[in-house]
Amino acid sequence: MSLRADLVELGPDALMALSNPGFVKRAQKDIAEGRRPQIEVLADSTVQATYADGQQASLAPGRSLREARCTCPAAGLCRHRVTLVLAYQEWARNQPLESAFGSGVAAVEVGEGWSPAEFGDEVLASVLPPAALAQARRLAAGRPVVRLTTWRAAAPTPTAHLPLCSVRFFSRSSLAHARCDCELGGNCEHVAIAVWAFRQAQSECDSVVELLPHNAAVVAAGFDAAMNAAHAAAWRFLRRVWLDGSSQEWMPLDADYVALRELFVQLGWNWSVDGLDELRTLLLAQAARSSRFDPRRLLDVLAEFAARLAAAAAAAAVDKPRLPAARILGIGIRGEVALDHLKLVSLGLQCWSDDSTDGARVLFADPDTLAVTVLERSWPRESGQPGSSLLQRRVAGQSLRQLASAQVVTRGAKRRANGLIDISALARQTSVLPLSPNSWDGLTTPLRMPNAGALRQYLGEAVPDFVQPRQAISHVHVLPVAELGAWGWDAAASTLRAHLRCSNDAVDVDGCADDDWIELVLAQDTAAAGAVDVLAAALADIADPPRYVAGLAGMHAGSLRLVPLALLTARRAVVLQAGTVTAQALPVWAGDAEVDGLVRLLETVVENLTSLARQGLRHQPASAYARLAAQADALECSGLVRAAALMRQVAAIWCDGSDAFVQPLSALILLLRGLLGGESNQRCGAAGSTA
Repeated sequence: MSLRADLVELGPDALMALSNPGFVKRAQKDIAEGRRPQIEVLADSTVQATYADGQQASLAPGRSLREARCTCPAAGLCRHRVTLVLAYQEWARNQPLESAFGSGVAAVEVGEGWSPAEFGDEVLASVLPPAALAQARRLAAGRPVVRLTTWRAAAPTPTAHLPLCSVRFFSRSSLAHARCDCELGGNCEHVAIAVWAFRQAQSECDSVVELLPHNAAVVAAGFDAAMNAAHAAAWRFLRRVWLDGSSQEWMPLDADYVALRELFVQLGWNWSVDGLDELRTLLLAQAARSSRFDPRRLLDVLAEFAARLAAAAAAAAVDKPRLPAARILGIGIRGEVALDHLKLVSLGLQCWSDDSTDGARVLFADPDTLAVTVLERSWPRESGQPGSSLLQRRVAGQSLRQLASAQVVTRGAKRRANGLIDISALARQTSVLPLSPNSWDGLTTPLRMPNAGALRQYLGEAVPDFVQPRQAISHVHVLPVAELGAWGWDAAASTLRAHLRCSNDAVDVDGCADDDWIELVLAQDTAAAGAVDVLAAALADIADPPRYVAGLAGMHAGSLRLVPLALLTARRAVVLQAGTVTAQALPVWAGDAEVDGLVRLLETVVENLTSLARQGLRHQPASAYARLAAQADALECSGLVRAAALMRQVAAIWCDGSDAFVQPLSALILLLRGLLGGESNQRCGAAGSTA
């Protein structure tokens, strides 16, 4: 008798993904308490379970859990179907016979590395409907870029991240148990794309592949005429922004913006479209005196926009680049995808406002895929309307305050490739539960890190943002809090600062690694004026201190910084910008009085470049050139020879009246940002992508 390897391979995490955690926990409880169904294996290997309540469930070979049959009145999945799998696994462990797949069930439970590439075309044809395979071939013709996460002992679920959805493979024995987060849930065209991508990669390491239809060869042809024209137009647009500055009126730039955006849309360069839109949003936000304008972010966007185009041109000119140009530019990721049953857990809220508009962004984590998504809304401000009413606005059928502090379970969500999500307000499709102290327990690495040292290493090994897919929010992480150090109000910077030891260790120990300490920074923001007081109250609560903190992570001068968004304690969840607390006296920040001289120099150079970006190069006095030269000398004296050379190159080009300064200026900004040790990660109010 052959045992069903595909059912033995389905662990609790796989069953939760294929059904839902509630059914799995109920089934585990029933099995543990002895309420097991009677298991019978039919001649065709169909597993049949008969329950004490008279219900009967069955699962045939080659069928997914969702295709199991049950006599109970449930319209979809039910606990009987899940209990069938768990009961069969217990039954199989007690069988004296050796299975057809090796020396017993234990061999399957331990397992060895494998790849979905092992599924041949005949398996795809036997599992997927012909229409799904035909659609998959059409998608493959567009050469989609797929990021592959291979099998590892610590994470034994090979996963293919397509532009709009993810496919996870829970069984090496059956393709029917592959789970896609699109609305079909599986047995869809995305499963075939994922298998073909693993087959093309032929690698045991994580990789990124541009899917080639019919095993076509990669040809390093570089940019064609249309691409070169778009590249040149982008350079002209950036030169104009740098020359006239971000403080200029938008209207003279609008025609060039529209023309450049149309070129990008025609070529399918969706991430360049998104970057161009964010640049426009920042310029308009500055003009409107909006709280979402960040001069440092403006500098970063200008540099990243140019660097993305340069990196894509370089990738297109070589054979088998590490990252395909299509991934860098976002080719072939238009539209949105309707999602299947989805659980989202809030990680916090970002509010913004300007003279005429209020807006908010709720950040959610998907525990299954560990993706961070953003639900974004904005409303015109009415005359005389109080600012506090923003939290009472209705989003997805809930007040913004409730939604920002919630867990959402929905079958009515749609997601775009840049992480923006929309959720149906229909009660039959969406349910909302309060955020609890255990809401983040299902999150794992790299979203929830075990300690600050692991996060620091992860950020240090990450590829630069300008070659990554652009996301509505980046570098959001959750860290455990083991100890609160010094904290207080920095009046000079209008910022609440705190030192936290972030580790899974509950108490401090001698010899604790310095890598476990981070700096928490929360600046005062008029759009969320109470957030500082909410954070201060949470830090001051000795009886119920923070256990976890979620926020935007980055490095600065060798130290890990986190802009907090939400906290979990043993008793409650605290979303900073959605909380309410009475204003209070804050302790004075007394730490970090001395700033390293090199860090001070780098900050001065960055501030100078930020000023140039805002005022415009053509509007600078003669002393500006001398200031650049002096700062270049200071960088060289500090051993930063490359940064000094780039600064002198920019100054020389500018002095000669040439306009070829965009590339060296962008390289200088990225180099300085790297020397300071961080990525800009607060894309608050970024424009939505057309992707």
